[in-house]
Amino acid sequence: MKPFDLFGAGELEEQKRKYSRIATILAVVFFILLLRLWDLQINRGGEFAFLSENNRIRFDDIPPPRGLILNRYGELLVGNWAAFNLAIIPEDVKDPKAVAKTLSGLVGLDETEILDKLASAKKRGLPRFLPVVIHPYMDWEEMVMVETRRYELPGVVVMTEPKRSYPQGKFASHLLGYLGEVSESELDTDMFDSYKVGELVGKSGAERFMEPMLRGIRGGVQKEVDAAGRRRKVLSSVDPVPGKDVYLTLDSKLQKTAQQALAGKYGAVVAMDVNNGDILALASGPTFDQEKFVRGFSPEEWKSLINDKSHPLQNRAVQGQYPPGSVFKVVIAAAALELGVATPQRSTVCTGEYRLGRRVYRCWRKKGHGRMNLRQAIVQSCDVYFYRLAEDLGVDAIAQYARKFGLGEPTGFPLAKEAPGLVPTKSWKLRRFGTPWMKGETLNTGIGQGFVLTTPIQIAVMCGALATGRVVRPRVVSKVYSPRGGEEVMPVVPSRPLGISEKTLTFMRDALVGVVNGLRGTGWRARIPGFTVAGKTGTAQVVSGVSEEGDEEVSFEMRDHALFVAYGPAESPEVVVACVIEHGGHGGTAAAPVVREVLKAYLKTRRAKEKT
Repeated sequence: MKPFDLFGAGELEEQKRKYSRIATILAVVFFILLLRLWDLQINRGGEFAFLSENNRIRFDDIPPPRGLILNRYGELLVGNWAAFNLAIIPEDVKDPKAVAKTLSGLVGLDETEILDKLASAKKRGLPRFLPVVIHPYMDWEEMVMVETRRYELPGVVVMTEPKRSYPQGKFASHLLGYLGEVSESELDTDMFDSYKVGELVGKSGAERFMEPMLRGIRGGVQKEVDAAGRRRKVLSSVDPVPGKDVYLTLDSKLQKTAQQALAGKYGAVVAMDVNNGDILALASGPTFDQEKFVRGFSPEEWKSLINDKSHPLQNRAVQGQYPPGSVFKVVIAAAALELGVATPQRSTVCTGEYRLGRRVYRCWRKKGHGRMNLRQAIVQSCDVYFYRLAEDLGVDAIAQYARKFGLGEPTGFPLAKEAPGLVPTKSWKLRRFGTPWMKGETLNTGIGQGFVLTTPIQIAVMCGALATGRVVRPRVVSKVYSPRGGEEVMPVVPSRPLGISEKTLTFMRDALVGVVNGLRGTGWRARIPGFTVAGKTGTAQVVSGVSEEGDEEVSFEMRDHALFVAYGPAESPEVVVACVIEHGGHGGTAAAPVVREVLKAYLKTRRAKEKT
C-alpha cells in the first residue's frame, strides 16, 4: 500500500456512489421546487395576483327576526316582512361622491344625506368593511335599478332583512309603539352599545320598553369576497336567534271599541281589570300610523308631524295630565268619612254659590241643588257641598288620602314614561312658588281644580281601588315566549291595601251606583241594562268662567274637559274604564257614552266566553 493511499479502490468507488445518490436526490428536490415555483409564479400567477389584490375575508352579520307582539288571545298585532336595504361598504368604495351621485339618480336619495351617513359611521370608528345602511325599505323597482347597475357600483350592496309590519293599521299605536333609527346619543349608552349605525330600534311603547326581549341575537356569515364586495365563497356561518314573542294583556275588541268611540276626539280611554291590573284597552287620540315610521318620513312629513298642535305622538292615557274635576270628589268624600269630618247624614244647603271672605265660589248648577246629604251630593255632583268638606278637611289631609288612592305618583305602567300628576300641599306650594297656601285654593282642590293634576290611568287605578279596596299596579305584558327558553309567564305585581275602612267603601260604592242609576245621577248615560255600572262624572274647567256645558259660542280650546270613570258589575267588580275627552264639555254628556260603549264590548266578550 502506498503511504498516502487512505482508501482502497473499492472504498473510493463506494463513496462516489453515495455522493452521486445524494446529488441525484438534491437535484430531484430542486427540480420539484423549481416546478412548484413555476406553477405558482407563471402558470397560476395571474390567479394568485387577482386573489392577493382583490379578495378579502369578510364577516357579515345577519339580523334576527324581531319578536312578534300578540294580544292576550295570541292574535298577531305586530309581525315582520322581508325588506330590501340599500347599504354601502366604505372599504370597497374608491369615490364616495361619485357613488352617492349615481345612487341619488337611481333611488332618489339626496347625495348629502348619503355622504353624511358614511361620515357618521367613520366618526364612530366603525370598521370600514361593515355595511352602512343608507336607504331602508327600498321598493321592488328601486331594488331592480340598483341590481342592474351593481358592476358600476363597487361597495354597494342590497341586503334582505326582516322588518316590522302592523297588520291591523292604526291599532293601539301608543301602546305598541314604533321603530326608528338608533340615534348617536343612544349608541353612546350601555343599552345600545352593540347596535350599528342605521339599525332600527324601539322608540316608544312595547317596541321600546321590550327592546331587549324583542331584538334577538344576530348571526353571521364569514365569506370570501372580491374587489367589488361580491361573494365568492362562504367559509362559515352562524344562524341568528329570533327575538322573543311578547304577549300583551290587550283585548283587541275592547281596544277597537275604545278607538272607535274616541275617533275625531282628543283624549284617552283606559280599560283595566280591577283585580290584577291587566290593561285591556289603552287608546289615545289622535293616533298615528306606525307604518310611516317603518318606511320613513320625508323631511316635510316629519316636520309636519312634530309641529302638529294636536301632539299625536303623545300617549295621553299615561302622559296627559288633567285636572280631575268632580271625579276627585270620591277622594274628598272618603277622607271626610274616615277622618270624621262628615257623616253620610250631614247636610248642606246649596244655593248655587259658596262664599269665602269676599269671594264667591259657584256650583256648576247655577240655581243650586237645595239641601243635600253626602250621598246626594256625590250622585248630583254638588260643588257647594264639597267646597265645605274641603275647607273642613284642609289641603294636607286631602293630599294624604289622594296618595292612598295612588294619585300624585306614577302607577307603575311599564311601557311608557308616565307623568306623575300632582297632589298639592302647603309645603309644595311654598317650595314651588315661595308663597303660602290660600284657603280659596283648598276649595278649588275640593272639586278637582286648581293645582291638582291626574292622568287617565291614575283615575282608572283610583276607581278600581274604590271598587275592590286594593290598589293594583297596571300590567301590560302577560307572558313572553322564547324559541330557546319556552314560555315565561310575567308575574302579577302584588296589590296593596287602599287603607280605607270597609264601612266607608260600602257607602262610596253605593253612591257611585247612584251616580249612574239614580234618578238625578249625572252619569245616567252610562247605564247598561242587566249590568250594574258604578261611576263618577267630572268636568275640568280649562278657563275660569267658561260654562262646563261646552257652549258653542266658546272657542274649542277654552271649553272644559270631560271626564268619566266607571266599574262593573257593581256587585262583583271586574273591569274599570276611565275616559277623558279634551274640551268635550260635561263629563256625563261627552265621556260617559264612550265608557258605556267599552263596557258593553266587555260584557259581550264575557258572555261569549261563558257560552264556550
